[in-house]
Amino acid sequence: MLSNWIDELPSLKELDEETKSVLQQMATRVTLPRGKLVFRPGDPCVQFPLIASGSIRVQRVTESGREIVLYRVSANETCILTIASLLATESYAAEAIAETDVVAYVLRAGPFKQLMNQSNAFRSLVFDGYSRRIMALMSKIEELVCTRVDVRLAERLLELMSADRQITTTQQALAADLGTAREVIGRALNTFERSGWVSLSRGAIDVINANALTVLIDGKRD
Repeated sequence: MLSNWIDELPSLKELDEETKSVLQQMATRVTLPRGKLVFRPGDPCVQFPLIASGSIRVQRVTESGREIVLYRVSANETCILTIASLLATESYAAEAIAETDVVAYVLRAGPFKQLMNQSNAFRSLVFDGYSRRIMALMSKIEELVCTRVDVRLAERLLELMSADRQITTTQQALAADLGTAREVIGRALNTFERSGWVSLSRGAIDVINANALTVLIDGKRD
């Protein structure tokens, strides 16, 4: 009988039985606590993860120490940096950190390459995820170039806002998400606060006027 974890991941349901059997035999379950460093620049890439639950943040850290979030990997998503590093037998060029507790099933490089060569379904799964992530990265680059920081900040605040309109985060984390400096985020948040749109406190933001943020997003992208 196939392992339940394979059947529970929607991304694996269309795989053929032979491929599922290889995954069952070769993949190993791992758990990562929140805050765990998964890999860093220069680390050899030796395994392919299939995320069952949780979220991993992939980011670059500049020479000045600024963090820039490239993307996040959650359940049923693939890490393009891992795929590229495995296929090219290259070391990682960024770092990854578990944003939450993570459960994953990892396939070592040998079985991964075997399935890439032998299974059309597995190869499609990997490259479909790769293509979607590349498109998302292209969209992010376009936003960085073409969309003002205050507009992107408003979008991120609405994404993070809970039902009670509270956000638990830091200016540094927002800066990393948006690819800018903490000081830039601080100035934008202060402007939002003076406008009566948000209320700032240590490690938290209360959204007072979500509609105003929406209007900013809809009307000032150029």
